[in-house]
Amino acid sequence: MLKLSKHLKPFQLPIFLVLVLVLFQTFSELYLPTLMADIVDKGVVTGDTSYIWKTGRTMLFVAALGMICSIAASFYSAKAASGFGKLLRSKLFTHVGNFSLHEFDKFGTSSLITRTTNDISQVQQVLIMLLRMAVMAPLMCIGGIVMALSKDTKLSLVLAVAIPILLLAIILVARKGIPLFAQLQVKLDSVNRVLREYLSGIRVIRSFNRTTHEKNRFDIANWDLTQTAIQVNKLMAIMMPIMMIVLNLTSVAIIWFGGIRISNGHMEVGDMMAFIQYAMQIMFSFLMLSMMFVMVPRAAVSAQRINEVFETIADIKDPTHPVTNINQKGLVEFQNVTFSYPGAEMPAISDISFQIKPCEVTAIIGGTGSGKSTLVNLIPRFYDVESGRILVNGIDVKDWTQEELREKIGFVPQKAVLFTGTVAENIRYGKKNATDDEVQHAAETAQATEFIANMPDGFDTKISQGGTNVSGGQKQRLSIARALVRNPEIYVFDDSFSALDFKTDAMLRSALKEETTLSAVLIVAQRVNTIMDADQIIVLDEGQMVGKGTHKELMDSNAVYREIVMSQLSEEEIA
Repeated sequence: MLKLSKHLKPFQLPIFLVLVLVLFQTFSELYLPTLMADIVDKGVVTGDTSYIWKTGRTMLFVAALGMICSIAASFYSAKAASGFGKLLRSKLFTHVGNFSLHEFDKFGTSSLITRTTNDISQVQQVLIMLLRMAVMAPLMCIGGIVMALSKDTKLSLVLAVAIPILLLAIILVARKGIPLFAQLQVKLDSVNRVLREYLSGIRVIRSFNRTTHEKNRFDIANWDLTQTAIQVNKLMAIMMPIMMIVLNLTSVAIIWFGGIRISNGHMEVGDMMAFIQYAMQIMFSFLMLSMMFVMVPRAAVSAQRINEVFETIADIKDPTHPVTNINQKGLVEFQNVTFSYPGAEMPAISDISFQIKPCEVTAIIGGTGSGKSTLVNLIPRFYDVESGRILVNGIDVKDWTQEELREKIGFVPQKAVLFTGTVAENIRYGKKNATDDEVQHAAETAQATEFIANMPDGFDTKISQGGTNVSGGQKQRLSIARALVRNPEIYVFDDSFSALDFKTDAMLRSALKEETTLSAVLIVAQRVNTIMDADQIIVLDEGQMVGKGTHKELMDSNAVYREIVMSQLSEEEIA
């Protein structure tokens, strides 16, 4: 948790105010029993009414001061902790946004969500408690012991027996509880993962009648979490009975031995009442410590998980001296590129070399798992190559800033992703300052205007979370429109026409040809019809480039390409 303390700098003033206010509150609570003892011994016993009123007014003033300090401390501690939580979430979100896909794969989406929400909430809650109790508990404990000793040294031996018992109980419970808190957060990750998979895959689950199976998966993860939570709560629940038993037995012992000392004339009645109050304050300070031992271990685990994210440095970094001035536009070149996913035995692609030239269409085709999507993901630096180089406009992609590089690319991913918002906002995601005319033109080119016009509010129609209120083909066309509105130097279409019927596919490619005359276009496709007219076709097989040329050239010279074509087209179509 100490590593996260550097993020508290903006909240130094409210934290300082909390500490001062808690200090005054503690002193007021320690002073009240002494005033009460004086009223009993010097006012009630002697019958001095004026002294009772005078001291009573002082007690009321001290109590009111303590109450004001307590309210103000609660306000400022909540303000500091809430601000800290907000800042931490913002910094964590920004930091995760800089991760490459490798780091995302390392943590997993469900774990990153838990760390950004639940883990930060745990730290935020414990910060409120620490600001109040971590200062008050030791002060009240030490102050109570000092004041109790000042009232009667021999009676303080009762505390010498009670305090070690409390300390021992707290240490034993904490030792058993801390490992369980780490398990609790990991099991919460598992519940989040199962739930996320269920919600995102609901169509597949229902289509295969696997609802019961998924319910059982969730029940297992949920039961595992519940059992651990029950185990933790049972362990922590032991604290309160132990505290109350020790506290009540200590009160009985103080009254018993205090009564004997009063009868022997060694102690005043008021001093014994004050001693009981100080004993209660000491006990309650240990009660506060026990509450910290309940919450701090779990928050410490959460803080460690948050620090793991902060300490993870993205593999892909911007260069110290990025390139800015270039003459070429829309030229991409692969030079002996090899890439392996972390932990993989074999490279996903190996020794790939080719050029994507401006004003030309380059297509990539190959079987499933041949490395097509892997190859296109390397151009915008979602991953870095293992060996070889990728040049954009004659410059290694590692010498561009990521923002500059991606500004030149209109990327349409294999899985179409839409965001919550209107249709126009989703298209404008590619260019935030795009005019209405540019949005309209991009939609027309992507063959999306017809279904948009049939929507209730046209371009102002709301897209639901994940784009669930539009079909797969409509998602793809909106994703293509989002790339087109950007008017980039390089277009990358990663199997972006698979959900379109042949007629729409043909109309879209015809419109794209007119729109992308000055840009380099890279198309990854499964369907031969989509890429037959390409200026250059790259054939991949098991991560290797096994062919390059036009459709006619490859039909004459490449067996892999010919096999793909013959599996999709009839002899008449091939002729």
